[in-house]
Amino acid sequence: MFRSDKRERVMTTISTLIAAGTKIQGDVGFEGGLHLEGRIEGTVTAQTPGAVLTQSEKGSVKGRVRVFNAVINGGIEGDLHVSERLELGATARIVGNVYYKVLEMAAGAQINGAMIHDAESPRQLTGPAETDAGDETLAASARASA
Repeated sequence: MFRSDKRERVMTTISTLIAAGTKIQGDVGFEGGLHLEGRIEGTVTAQTPGAVLTQSEKGSVKGRVRVFNAVINGGIEGDLHVSERLELGATARIVGNVYYKVLEMAAGAQINGAMIHDAESPRQLTGPAETDAGDETLAASARASA
């Protein structure tokens, strides 16, 4: 019931800041970390694995978001695709479908759309390699017991 909060958190240096009062119309691609306090009207795309989008309560996106990791505290109008880890804060407001692999959601976060878990495809277990000699031994033991 009680556990220490030693979960591995995604930590990336913020290399891009879109400040409060800034409005971008158009698509945004980023590497590393993007901290959003302003508004983006367009697609937001992480271009390198491990990239993180952090969005403050004041930040908003009108368009599709496709990132590896995200910490959302503001509003998104559009589908949100997070291929690794998604954290939704208490003030997060999503209008659109959310595609996620790992989700942490605080009480108060709102989603108006479908939640779609992107599970890893199941792994095929392999058995020992079959050999003709093994088949002959099996057949011989079956004949002996009959």
